[in-house]
Amino acid sequence: MVAEETAAGLEICWRDEALGLRIQVDGEGVARLAHLAPTANDLTADDPTADDPTGSGTGGPAVGKAVAASEGRGAMGLPLLDVVVAGSGRRWSGRRYCESVVGNRMRYVSHTEREDERWSELAVSLEDTSTGLQASVTYQILRAGGALRSRVKMTNGGPSPLTLESVTSFLGGDLAGPGGVLDDADLLWAENDWLAEGRWQTRALRDALPDLNRAVHAGRSRGRFALTSVGSWSSGTYLPMGAVVNRKSGHTLLWQIEHNGAWHWQVGEHAGSGPGSTYMALLGPTDAEHQWRLTLQPGESFETVPVALAFSQDGFEGALASLTAYRRATRRPHQDHLRLPVIFNDYMNTVMGDPSTERLLPLITAAARAGAEYFCIDSGWYAEQGEGWWDTVGAWAPSKSRFPNGIEEVLDHIRADGMVPGLWIEPEVVGVRSPVAGELPTEAFFRRGGERVVEQGRYHLDFSHPRARQHLDKVVHFLVEDLGVGYLKMDYNINIGPGTETASVAAGVGLLAHNRAYLGWLDALLDRHPSLTIESCSSGGMRTDYALLSRCQLHSTSDQQDFLRYAPIAAAAPVGVAPEQAAVWAYPQPEWDSDQIAFTLCSAMLGRVHLSGHVDRMSAAQHRLVADAISTYKRIRPDLTTAVPFWPLGLPGWTDNWVALGMRARSASYVVVWHRGHIRGAPGTDGASAPSGPAEMAVPVPHLHGAHAAAEILYPALGGGAVDWSSSTGQLTVTLPSAPSACLIGLVPK
Repeated sequence: MVAEETAAGLEICWRDEALGLRIQVDGEGVARLAHLAPTANDLTADDPTADDPTGSGTGGPAVGKAVAASEGRGAMGLPLLDVVVAGSGRRWSGRRYCESVVGNRMRYVSHTEREDERWSELAVSLEDTSTGLQASVTYQILRAGGALRSRVKMTNGGPSPLTLESVTSFLGGDLAGPGGVLDDADLLWAENDWLAEGRWQTRALRDALPDLNRAVHAGRSRGRFALTSVGSWSSGTYLPMGAVVNRKSGHTLLWQIEHNGAWHWQVGEHAGSGPGSTYMALLGPTDAEHQWRLTLQPGESFETVPVALAFSQDGFEGALASLTAYRRATRRPHQDHLRLPVIFNDYMNTVMGDPSTERLLPLITAAARAGAEYFCIDSGWYAEQGEGWWDTVGAWAPSKSRFPNGIEEVLDHIRADGMVPGLWIEPEVVGVRSPVAGELPTEAFFRRGGERVVEQGRYHLDFSHPRARQHLDKVVHFLVEDLGVGYLKMDYNINIGPGTETASVAAGVGLLAHNRAYLGWLDALLDRHPSLTIESCSSGGMRTDYALLSRCQLHSTSDQQDFLRYAPIAAAAPVGVAPEQAAVWAYPQPEWDSDQIAFTLCSAMLGRVHLSGHVDRMSAAQHRLVADAISTYKRIRPDLTTAVPFWPLGLPGWTDNWVALGMRARSASYVVVWHRGHIRGAPGTDGASAPSGPAEMAVPVPHLHGAHAAAEILYPALGGGAVDWSSSTGQLTVTLPSAPSACLIGLVPK
């Protein structure tokens, strides 16, 4: 990075072959993010030495090299942060996080830089001299990765208490890209619900932010487009993500908020200087949206939740490739990310929370024969026969009536069949009928209005209380060290609302403290048990966030029991989750035909296989069909660890007849194509059955356009499908005569 004094003030610049950043400090001392974009749109490109780190004029990429600033390269942008402080508020009334009084009053103090082999870091120190409030805005740039991570630390350096009502983790503008206009951009976001995860929506940005004709009106817009997640399900309504794509230039900005609780993001137009006069604000919890209101005493600090941004000139898929690389770079290293073992879980459409020795032993043997490498006993293993498992959770002691010879007999059987045993737990909750509810102090639970919070027959543990963590430490030690469990499925099936009122702090402050304490507990747990594999599950995909997924090895994508409706969920999952972490249920049943069995197995082939179903009751031919799928998956899974996703037919619609997902690896590309037929509720079906539609679909694979390639259906080997590759059009012609049916296709360039 380079800092340079210009006639207008100080400039701080950074550039590599993927990303360019410039901060300008104006004559009044306000630091503004003037430029942040892919290098192809980097405004430092007019510097004749920009592509020549030696300054010799010989050219070459400036990988990891700072670019010297020069004057007159574009207008100022927004301040580096927005912070609403009680007693100061906003300069323009509304609910926009770009117009706070204190945020615009912050003045540049200094900056520091740090670099290593993978990351460049810039921390800019700011101060509001009126209150003494100090800020450190930190940008971490993944070198040559096209991705940036941002967070803000606030410190009360003044003599009096200061109450924060909101702090942006990132504030920036120029959404349509350098030189772009609002009319050319689309806004993308994902609606998320139990059993209907990852439904991506697109809206023209100018439609979301209507033109008010400011030539007539003296005032400026008060509006914005905003999404908010409330409570403890980070993706209970929306994924903590969004994107803006310029339809003309391909410039794409894609972001994620890395928090396992409440968050808010918004985009809009602002009245400040800068290209396009658009802004984006990314935040964790706030006062207006989440009952988060934090008072800092003199000397106290607060740090926002981290957020990440990925940039590309190659559209949405290009930005997601950068974000996928960033996710892999920032998560905790673990052998699971390289091995991708196949997990059999007894729950979905199979045991359904009612396990016993008698039911499990034949299922274990059949799962091992099919090729499973882990066997996870899901919910109910702790509840006695005839006792409901939902509101008795908390002690995590094996049932005696379900396992007359002890659960050790079942776990030993799993190991004897060559698999690693796993168990389901829900660590953050205690059932109202659990003995643990009376053993732990009231302070160890979420409380509001002086009462324990009850949600669907459960109390909620507050992991910021030491007794809550100590209780779960003992549980995990027993399961891992005494029972020898190597896999834990950590579920979370309630949304606890705004939070907990502890020590007179606002409920949202209490929830954030719990969220962070839970992450710290996971870190410490994996430090003690580094070979343990942890699956993050929240009623399926209700906490799809990279606070958890930077720590947990796998993520449950859904609880959807309809294999036809799982297809669009599985196809969209790699937007929110790195492919090798996206666990998809594949639950073949003995009463299904071969096309249906292959369909559900194909859904998991480009992610992580969560095998289930009554494989112990299948015919020999059906069992071979399952085993062939697992064998095929094991052949391609090494490629999935570095592959990036693409969508030949676009991001899937909930009722689409045809759905496709691709993975682009170094030596091959893979495409799963699903032919669902007409889904009930789709336009024109009137809820009734309808013809399955055409049996043939053109499936574009643009990155292989012009390439000679061998195309082959890898699975199912003996189905009725066919595939043909045209290098001249860059398309696969896929024939799947029956519906529902699906296939996995391999494409290898010659």
